[in-house]
Amino acid sequence: MEPGGLEWLLVPMQQLVSWGAAGAVVFGGVVPYIPQYRDIRRTQDAEGFSTYVCLVLLVANILRILFWFGRHFESPLLWQSIIMIITMLLMLKLCTEVRVSNELNVKRRSFAAADSKDEEIKAPPRRSYLDFDLNYFWHWSKFTDYVQCVLTFTGVTGYITYLWLDSSLFVETLGFLAVFTEAMLGVPQLYRNYQNRSTEGMSIKMVLMWTSGDTFKTVYFVLNQAPFQFSICGLLQVFVDIAILLQVYLYSHYPQKPVSHTAHPASTKAL
Repeated sequence: MEPGGLEWLLVPMQQLVSWGAAGAVVFGGVVPYIPQYRDIRRTQDAEGFSTYVCLVLLVANILRILFWFGRHFESPLLWQSIIMIITMLLMLKLCTEVRVSNELNVKRRSFAAADSKDEEIKAPPRRSYLDFDLNYFWHWSKFTDYVQCVLTFTGVTGYITYLWLDSSLFVETLGFLAVFTEAMLGVPQLYRNYQNRSTEGMSIKMVLMWTSGDTFKTVYFVLNQAPFQFSICGLLQVFVDIAILLQVYLYSHYPQKPVSHTAHPASTKAL
């Protein structure tokens, strides 16, 4: 068979591989959160998952989308950011509903002291993002507060980007901030585990998927001689993932004594 005779088969196969790779890039990032989402729905307990993970990914992907306007990159990476933002909002919605439902069942909010009026009606105090109280930041009672906060951040950063879009320094800095913020992905979960002295409620499958995905991505950066900051941020992500896995081993083999809520009131504030 002549070499040219295989073109009718090779070209469609190459196209399918290309589509498959693009699909993996677009949806691969959200796969680690599927087991965590299912665990929270099944147990109706969101205490083991840090919602600050959602905050990190929302900020990182909003900045990445804005970076696209200054330097167009591959479309699958752009769609990946859009899909990730939708996924994180769904995670926030579920976590907020579960947390508020549990707090209503016990007639209290563990992270805030009710004032006299709240005590009279025996209802937990409602907190809105408009309070601008850092003690309650990203731990609000309604999902709409999170949406309003995300829209505000997007509007402010979008306007700043529009004003400075012609500055290459600003665009490159924006891209670096997007990558670096994503590199901090595992830090909230790492700190949450340290606070609880436990990894109970956290999906180990999610962390294993983080680790494998970040390792593959970092190797890709190194082999393809990606910009230096990409490789450094990728390595940082891998180190944080490994640290979380070490926590899983440590807290499962050497259980820690829970932190006293009396001695450490801040420990009751969920992340």
